[in-house]
Amino acid sequence: MPRPKNNRYVFEPPMFREFKPVGVTARSLRINRITLDEYESIRLADHQGLSHEEAAEEMGISRSTFSRLVVGARKKVSDSLVSGKMLLIEGGSIHFRNNIIRCMNCGNIFKIKISSALMKCPECGSTNLQNLAGGFGHGRCCSNY
Repeated sequence: MPRPKNNRYVFEPPMFREFKPVGVTARSLRINRITLDEYESIRLADHQGLSHEEAAEEMGISRSTFSRLVVGARKKVSDSLVSGKMLLIEGGSIHFRNNIIRCMNCGNIFKIKISSALMKCPECGSTNLQNLAGGFGHGRCCSNY
């Protein structure tokens, strides 16, 4: 029986969760799914340029586990680009370090610590807020880490 996966740390939720070719309806596309930890591996290695060792430490996992994550994620992303598949970011055994809140009235975006609570928009005072970490089923649970 395989060992259970350890929770991995993700800095913050992605701003966008779906990517698809322009001009094609989502219903007609095949889908590649990447987990939040795969997304984080690409962000750290390819976007931020960290070494596998540095990125693994940031996520709280071993270097070899990180390497497997980033190889799998790159394969799914490249398949989506080359084959015209929709790419969805979802799920995984993770905990966020930070959160992103979007005001649905004025459009402002705020980055906060996962343990913080933002009840109204500092710009317009609206309470119509979207919690991007909450969209992944995470939020307050991550404040314990």
